[in-house]
Amino acid sequence: MYFTYVLLSEKDGKHYTGCTKDLKLRFDQHQNGQVESTKNRRPFKLVYYEACINQYDALKREKYLKTHYGKMFLKNRLRNWNNENS
Repeated sequence: MYFTYVLLSEKDGKHYTGCTKDLKLRFDQHQNGQVESTKNRRPFKLVYYEACINQYDALKREKYLKTHYGKMFLKNRLRNWNNENS
């Protein structure tokens, strides 16, 4: 299984989207500053993830979630989560 995931930076309030085979390990790497592109945006909350059968599908989904329509999808999908965690 591969995972497409979305993190919320508690520092700047922006999202980060990525994909990985080991979600727990990758989240820990983000939290510990081991990922160059996010090390200055810690700490994070994992706000969304999807499981995919293979890496190709996970990468396609990651690319989609980074598009305008993907961001609209996430905004609608996370609307209830944001209300519960405000």
